[in-house]
Amino acid sequence: MPIIETQSIHKIYPNGVHANDDIDFSVEPGEIHALVGENGAGKSTLMKILYGLEQPTSGRVAIRGDEVEIGNPQDAIELGIGMVHQNFMLVDSFTVAQNIILNRETKQGVRIDFAQAAEDTEALSKEYGLAVNPEARIADIPVGMRQRVEILKALYRGAEILILDEPTAVLTPSETQDLFAAIRSLVDGGKTVIFITHKLKEVIEISDRVTVMRDARKIGTVNTAETDERELARMMVGREVFMQVDRPAVRRGDSVLSVQDLTYADSSGHQLLKHVSFNVYEHEILGIAGVEGNGQTELAEVLTGLRPPTTGEAYISEEQILGRGPRSVREHNVAHIPEDRLTNGVAVWSSIDDNLIIDRYYREPFTRRGLLDINAIVENGRELIREFNIIAPDGAIPVSALSGGNMQKVVVARELSSSPKLLIAAQPTRGVDIGAIEFIHQELVDQRSNGLAILLISADLQEVMKLSDRIMVMYEGEIVGIFPNDESLTEERIGYYMLGAERQPAEEMERQA
Repeated sequence: MPIIETQSIHKIYPNGVHANDDIDFSVEPGEIHALVGENGAGKSTLMKILYGLEQPTSGRVAIRGDEVEIGNPQDAIELGIGMVHQNFMLVDSFTVAQNIILNRETKQGVRIDFAQAAEDTEALSKEYGLAVNPEARIADIPVGMRQRVEILKALYRGAEILILDEPTAVLTPSETQDLFAAIRSLVDGGKTVIFITHKLKEVIEISDRVTVMRDARKIGTVNTAETDERELARMMVGREVFMQVDRPAVRRGDSVLSVQDLTYADSSGHQLLKHVSFNVYEHEILGIAGVEGNGQTELAEVLTGLRPPTTGEAYISEEQILGRGPRSVREHNVAHIPEDRLTNGVAVWSSIDDNLIIDRYYREPFTRRGLLDINAIVENGRELIREFNIIAPDGAIPVSALSGGNMQKVVVARELSSSPKLLIAAQPTRGVDIGAIEFIHQELVDQRSNGLAILLISADLQEVMKLSDRIMVMYEGEIVGIFPNDESLTEERIGYYMLGAERQPAEEMERQA
């Protein structure tokens, strides 16, 4: 008998969007069941229904064979369902133990028994192999440890079924392997895990069965041992997807970007970039690896004029670009794919056509004699929509009407059509579909082969390894290693540097820069 089962689940939102269409989904006791699908496929909606965050329009849910109504997360918790969200829901100023017992406190009279909380946390962590320090503050522990706290919090509340939403999105390879070991331990102890991810390599490694969703419908459920990444990608997208990028060998050219002794401190004086020096060359993708929050965002924003540097220099073709503002940086032939496309990448209520010229509207051919040339703007939109395979009826519709993947293609199309010398690409495929990832990856490699210098910043180490010619690792605002991306470089080795456990000798780093 399935431990959890849905039958004919439909979810239709008031705006008419059909998020789940006749979904039958079942999970067996004691299995690791992966749930995969592109953005908008409906998997998150289905999980929110199981956790009481959404209510189905129609259909039924059964737990251990009994039909149930899950009106809110408290109902789900009482039924033994726990959910660990991608964005951790922890109080940074609290300790590990305080977060785990929050709203479930043991008290001595009117006072919370913190000693008991620490004992309970330590016992729980030992039982499931999720080592934590009960007394550590959340703000002071690494991302992998926070992930464990979220899982322990769910277990403390009696979860027998754990829903893990993109649990490895911000973990290093070694932290991912630690998490997988913990998941297997949980299952060996009788728990059941639903694992939501877009990393098909991890699906193959960790799961027993996989359910694939596409366009709000369930496409099928397969035994993991009887499938592979290519077949799962085909089920997700509805066509053949090429998992590898053709990255031909090319000889790198001259230095395009030279960064020298760059530092940046925020308004409180906290130094977020520390003496950063490196070069990016023609015909090269230099990838930056690092756990998010180690200076990558600040580096991209200082280089693109969004933040002023504290000290240091950066040159494009021997011209200083720092501290001059975004327009000046762009006029030095620098393009930028920002990590947050909604905040810094697009004007969502403006048309596709307008977004595609938003950085160059004041120049010919889009402005002539002080007036916008509408025909030129529309023709530019038509050409880029075709070239970058942006799925839209025409360029007049607002960007807000596009899917995340097509919105990202608008950003990529605008930046690459500006004839840049340097592209700073921050999280270029974050939150986009596997088909759009395939397209963007190949476009970046093609541009690099044609001579473009690319600084790639990504929290996805697999993406960095797949695309980069050299890899630079950042930890706590410093460069701790720069490596040619050859056969000797592994994800595991990079992971040690990402955690600060290793550091390249200064003379070797200087030689590789």
